[in-house]
Amino acid sequence: MNKNQLGQSDLYVSELTLGCMSLGTDSKKARGIIDRALNAGINHLDTADLYDFGQNEKIVGDAIKGKRDQVILTSKVGNNFNKEKQDWFWDPSREHIEDGVKDSLHRLGIDYIDFYMLHGGTIDDAIGESIEAFENLKKEGLIRAYGISSIRPNVIREYVQRSNIDAVMMQYSMLDRRPEEEILDFLHENSISVLARGPLAKGMLSNRGLEQIEKKGRNGFLDYSYDELETIHQELETINDGNSMNSLALNYILKHPAVASAVFGASSVSQVDDNTSFESTSLTDETYRKIQSITKAIQYTNHR
Repeated sequence: MNKNQLGQSDLYVSELTLGCMSLGTDSKKARGIIDRALNAGINHLDTADLYDFGQNEKIVGDAIKGKRDQVILTSKVGNNFNKEKQDWFWDPSREHIEDGVKDSLHRLGIDYIDFYMLHGGTIDDAIGESIEAFENLKKEGLIRAYGISSIRPNVIREYVQRSNIDAVMMQYSMLDRRPEEEILDFLHENSISVLARGPLAKGMLSNRGLEQIEKKGRNGFLDYSYDELETIHQELETINDGNSMNSLALNYILKHPAVASAVFGASSVSQVDDNTSFESTSLTDETYRKIQSITKAIQYTNHR
C-alpha cells in the first residue's frame, strides 16, 4: 500500500488508516480486525482517549504488542472525562494535555505516541497554551508530531499560522465536500497533510450504499434530501460501471494532494476487506469533475 509523508514530519502513513473507534470492546474481535488491517498493508491506526472512556486505547495497545515497529499510532486529547460517570468536558489546557498523554501512554502500553491530536477546538480556546503543551511533549520525546482534529476553518487557520502542526483530521467525502472550498489548497500550500475521516459517509458511499441510505439517510444527510441521496447513488453507480463503490469513494478523496490518508472505521474483518481490496488509482480529471457535478459544494456555516 502506498505511503505518504505526514506534513513535514518523518512519519509516513499508509493511504488508508484504520479508525479504531468502531472496534467495540471485545478484545479478541478487535485484535482480528487490526491484524487484518496490518496484513493488508495499513500501518496507521487512529484512536483517542475518549473512545469508550479509555478502553479503546487499552484494546489497541494490547493488539499491537510485539508489532510496535509496524505501526504509526495516532491518539487524541482534549476531552477531560470521568470513566465512572461516563461524562466529559472540553479541556484544551496545557495541564490536561500534558497529563492526558501520560494516561494514554499508560493505557496503550507504549513509550511514545507517533501523532498526537487535539480532539476538537474552538476559536475561543487559549490556543497558544495548547500549542505550548504539544511543543513541550515533542521536545520530551513523548510524541513525534502533532496536529488537530477539527473541521472549523478559522481554528485551523490559527493553528497553521501559530504552530508546527503536521496534519489536520477532518470529515471529507464525495457527499461532504466542505474542505474543498477553503481548506485543502490552503493546507497543501503550507505543507500540512489531511487525514480524511468519514470517506464513506456512514456507509452511504460504500458497496452497500443503497441499504445504508435506507437506514441512515431517510431524514437526509447534510444538505441532501433522501431523494437526492438515492439519485446520487444511481448516478455514481453509472459512473463507476460496476466497480467497487468503496474504491471510488476512497480514490475520490485521495486525489487531492493534501490528503495523506483516508480514515475508515470497521467493526468487522469483512469491512476491512471491503476497503483494503480497493485499487489505488488516480481518478481521471473527467471522472473527478463528473462526481463534483452531481454532488454539492457545501460550505461551512455553523462550524467556523
